[in-house]
Formats: sequence, structure tokens, C-alpha cells
Amino acid sequence: MQNFTKWVACWGNATSVKDQLEGMYTKNLSLRYPIDLCFSGSHLRFHFSNLTGTEAVSFTANVANSTDGRTILPSTLQKITINGSENIRLEPGQAELMSDPVLFPAKAGDKIAISMYLESFTQLNAGVLIKGPLSNGFFTYGNYADKAVLPSELTWKTNWFYFLNTVDSYTESQNRALVCFGDSITAQDWPDYLTLRCRAEEHDHVSIIRRAVCGTRILRQYDCVRYAAYGLKGETRFPLEMNVSGADTVLIQHGINDIIHPVGSDVNEFRPMSDLPTVEEMIEGYRTFYISKARELGLKVWGGTLLPIYGWRTYADFREIMKNEFNSWLRTTDELDGCVDFDRAICDPYDPRKFAGGCDAGDHLHPSALGYQRMAECVPEILLQPLTAD
Repeated sequence: MQNFTKWVACWGNATSVKDQLEGMYTKNLSLRYPIDLCFSGSHLRFHFSNLTGTEAVSFTANVANSTDGRTILPSTLQKITINGSENIRLEPGQAELMSDPVLFPAKAGDKIAISMYLESFTQLNAGVLIKGPLSNGFFTYGNYADKAVLPSELTWKTNWFYFLNTVDSYTESQNRALVCFGDSITAQDWPDYLTLRCRAEEHDHVSIIRRAVCGTRILRQYDCVRYAAYGLKGETRFPLEMNVSGADTVLIQHGINDIIHPVGSDVNEFRPMSDLPTVEEMIEGYRTFYISKARELGLKVWGGTLLPIYGWRTYADFREIMKNEFNSWLRTTDELDGCVDFDRAICDPYDPRKFAGGCDAGDHLHPSALGYQRMAECVPEILLQPLTAD
């Protein structure tokens, strides 16, 4: 008989600013987000966020077992409540609101779906764009949150995940969470491939929790409409995103945007060269905002090296030098508990400035599916082990 003793996050993402496009509001919309449970447990609870919203939002939500993500089993449906109320209200800028525990006995490998209904005029300014084989949601025009099947003629897939940012399971003591923190590299496929690797290799006691926002930097953030979706800087993000039940380790792959974004105000008024840090400033920011804060929270800290950038539209020799110096520090410092060398896993062995054949998505910055799989494969097995008593 399984003994469930503690809460551990079993799925999670960051919360950031939605792309500032013409349409920023919705009404009479259903959202459905399928999740594959990595742990068995007796209860679930849900964390919602309106961190970057400037208006209050209200909605209702439920959870049910699912077959294919778009379809749920109505007999298993449970309402999600907060302080007993089915109306979930998030205030402007509210970093997080946690639901009441929901009795929901589940086995590892079960698929569930969280469905939300946004009845009234709702600002869509708090969410995150994520991609990968396990990261697909749905939206439907109309109130279908409690319906078994979302109608095809009213439904579309989405990779924007609004308001919902974490799901916890009340589970066994040896289960733990590994947090993957980063930018668009981590917002895309490799955390999903790492989850799939855990399944294949029967690393059954670790969840992969993604805290990643496209375009973010360690030391700067954009406060303009054009780049608002690039999110908060690391100093602001990190303490908020490390609120992960059952986490004991964070793997950080962050910093390339500090190097490649500044182009000069003559080219782009929002990306002046004065934003370009020195490598020493990047290291100090990493040390202060990430390592020190993680230690305060009792987390082990692993760094992930930055990837090849040769051929990227702002590539220059000085940026290559900065990247290599930063990677050298990550590989050799004793301030970290370890380093995952993503760079060497997917670079061309004959020209390390470039991606290896088949590993470049085409923009010379983001990996292809093969590249993301190699990133997942190079994560040391020690990071995927069950929690053991000291």
C-alpha cells in the first residue's frame, strides 16, 4: 500500500507577460490543459497566477481524467475551489493563489485535464508560451469546460498557458521535483524530452518543473510594449519561480540573451549597447540572484552551459568570446553543485561555434527536435534519482 506523506509539484511553468498584440481580452472562452501525471497520489492542488496582469480576472475551473487531452471523463470531474468558492479571482499582479486540495486518487501515468471557463470580459496578460511534445493546450469558444469533448468546429490548439502555473500531488516521500530555469531554450522542448526520458528509463520519482520565459535576461528586462512578453529579469523572476513544492535542485540555463540582445539604439531604440554586460557582471548576477538565493531556499544548484550562436542575426566575434568565457566559468566554478554541458552535447565537434548537423532549428540559436533530445540525454542521471534520507 502506498504511503502518501507530502506535496510535490508534478507539473509547472512560469508566469509572464502575454505578447502585446491587438487582442488582449477574451470572453466566453474555455481553456483545457492536459497533463500527464508522473506520480501516484491521493490529492491534487493547483496554483494560479496573475503576476503580470493589470486587471483582476475571474474564472471557474475543474479537473478530470482525460483520454487524449481534448476529451475528459465527466464521471471523474472535480471542481477546483479556493476557500470553498468555485469562483477563482486573481487580483492584479497577484503572484500566486493556491486552490483547496482536491481529492483525486491517481496513478503515475494517468492523464488529467484542467479545464477553465472565462465567462466575462477577461484580460489575457498573464501566461507563458511553452512548446514540446507534452505541452499542448486547447481553447474553445463557449462554455465547454465541463463537457466530455471539445467540439472540433469551435476548438483550436494553443501553446499559451494562462493563469495555471503549477499542479501539486500529495504523494510518496521519495518523490521530488527538479526545476529547470531559463529562457526560450528551456521554454521549448528539452524539459519535455527529459520527462519522456525519465519515463523510458524508469526514473519514476522525479518531476521536471519548467520555469522558463522566452527572451528573458539575467540583468535586464524590457518595459516597452514591443518586448514586454520577454518577461521579467532574473533578479525578479527567480525568487517567485522557485516556489515549488518538493523541489531540492534547480538546473539553470540562462544568459544568452544578455549577450545577443543589445544591438545599439541606432538599430533599435529599445536595445542599446549600454545594456551589454561584461562577463564579470553576468557572473556576479548569476551568483547573487541565482546561486545565493537558491542556497537560502535549501536548493542545490546546477548550471547549464550556453548553446552555439554562430550564424544568429546578431552574431559577432565578441559575443562568441563572451559566451565561451561564461561557459568556462560554469564548467569550472566550485560555487555550483555541478554543470550540465549542453553546449558540448550539441555543438559541431569540428567547429564548436556551430550546432552539430541536424541540431539547429534553422535560426542558429534554438535547437531542433534532435538538439533538444540531445540536451535531455546529457542531463546526468544523478539529477533524476529519488529522494533519499540523509
